[in-house]
Amino acid sequence: MDNNTFLKSLQEKGIELDEKQQQQFQKYFEILIEWNEKMNLTAITDQEGVYLKHFYDSLTAAFYYDFDRPLRICDVGAGAGFPSLPLKIAFPQLKVTIVDSLKKRITFLNHLAHELELDDVAFYHDRAENFGKNEKFREGYDLVMARAVARMSVLSELCLPLTVKGGHFMAMKGPNLSEEMEDAAVAIQTVGGEVVDTYTFDLPEENSERNIAIIEKRRKTPKKYPRKAGTPNKSPIQ
Repeated sequence: MDNNTFLKSLQEKGIELDEKQQQQFQKYFEILIEWNEKMNLTAITDQEGVYLKHFYDSLTAAFYYDFDRPLRICDVGAGAGFPSLPLKIAFPQLKVTIVDSLKKRITFLNHLAHELELDDVAFYHDRAENFGKNEKFREGYDLVMARAVARMSVLSELCLPLTVKGGHFMAMKGPNLSEEMEDAAVAIQTVGGEVVDTYTFDLPEENSERNIAIIEKRRKTPKKYPRKAGTPNKSPIQ
């Protein structure tokens, strides 16, 4: 996806990027590729691929959810900043927190945020299980996001404890979400969530399937969740 197609495709969805925002995306791409030579941030390194599979793909969240307000967002396992930093560029009023278990990725994100002059962003080196137990962050976010991090049953246990009651958890996934949603039904209920919507669509140009699930936090998460680091992945709630 070249820059013009990127801008035009977003315009069609009601997202207009000004000159500064366009420059931020370009700089994001350049810094991502530069740092990717030192550490493994992405397997996609061509500009058209990054714009389609990282930038545009991250922004598809805004086609199904209203980001045009000062939301407190937590992005769990964001890696190189996806989806929350492209969303932050497009919607500067967002307050973004990223938690990632790899220290060097946090170093990259701090450098990136400084270079892109992003404010109201915070990066934490931690396991999501520990982060969700921390009273400072627990039930403190309007929207918790995860993009292709783990199965829905695991993600629900990691993300819903961080979501404020009445807020939402959004999972951005590839194909075959319906099967995952069935497996995750008990986990979602257990940690206080109710499925609101799921959306299926194709990424332009390559027509690969994408899915977005939106889960509302209806009840407080029981204190025992999330369980200790590694447990949700080894034995998901059934």
